[in-house]
Amino acid sequence: MQPLSGLLVLDFTTLLPGPLASLMLAEAGAEVIKIERPGGEDMRRFPPAFDDIGAPFALLNRGKQSLVLDLKLAADRAKLAPLIARADILIEQFRPGVLARLGFGFEEVAKLNPRLIYCSISGYGQSGPRADEAGHDINYIGNTGLLAIQPGPADAPVVPPMLAADIAGGSFPAVINILLALRARDRSGQGCHLDIAMTDAMFTFAWYALALGAATGRFPGPGELPLAGGLPRYQLYPTKDGKIVACGALEQKFWMAFTTAIGLPAEFVNDLSDPKATRAAVAQLIAAQTSEHWRPIFAAADCCVTIV
Repeated sequence: MQPLSGLLVLDFTTLLPGPLASLMLAEAGAEVIKIERPGGEDMRRFPPAFDDIGAPFALLNRGKQSLVLDLKLAADRAKLAPLIARADILIEQFRPGVLARLGFGFEEVAKLNPRLIYCSISGYGQSGPRADEAGHDINYIGNTGLLAIQPGPADAPVVPPMLAADIAGGSFPAVINILLALRARDRSGQGCHLDIAMTDAMFTFAWYALALGAATGRFPGPGELPLAGGLPRYQLYPTKDGKIVACGALEQKFWMAFTTAIGLPAEFVNDLSDPKATRAAVAQLIAAQTSEHWRPIFAAADCCVTIV
């Protein structure tokens, strides 16, 4: 028997944050019913196809049931009410106020099911000056300063490879707080409304920049943060064959092992005296050989350096 067996989740969400959250609950044993509008969620048609369904949709929604309802129709809203009455968790990702206008806001459903844990995921929360503002992952991380410290130069900024706000600001906080709410419900018997604002969590990822800014009065610019391009010992170096060496030799013992392994001249080993010069010297050495040349060398050195 899995930890969440016997719990019913109603999932009104689309795209990534909510579906990933309900997938985690499903994989822990919960029964998840995905409420879809007529025609189904748009992601069903996202390429490439997997068994006649969009592969991203298939990945995020496996193990769930689907129920098509048009919540603008009274008859379909009537079908939803009995499900809400017996559900344990409801997850929604509409703009603030949308479900309330349809008669299924937290206040309304709490009267029907006081034990329901009602989780709302949005970009900026259910209230406040940005609550109704449209956005996606790149906007949420941009509004918290994370893009200002990305490792690319200012004239060629780098789009992050992961959807941090969707997953780390939406899915993960939703699951964590749902589990906490279930624990609280075990004691009180009462459900609650969880307000998950994806942007809020992104300040956590800027923790080092915020600490530096608070202490010095100046926040780091692009590529200046030590772990975002500022240190030669925490850096990406291209090889001769177009691969990338990921160097994470932060501790001195690892840095010394790395510099010895690549044969870095002694004048560049102190990477604090002239970081740009050290970085250029390391880059030149790494670029002179292929990834297959470096792979066994770094494996033997055991210095927190890998081939991407």
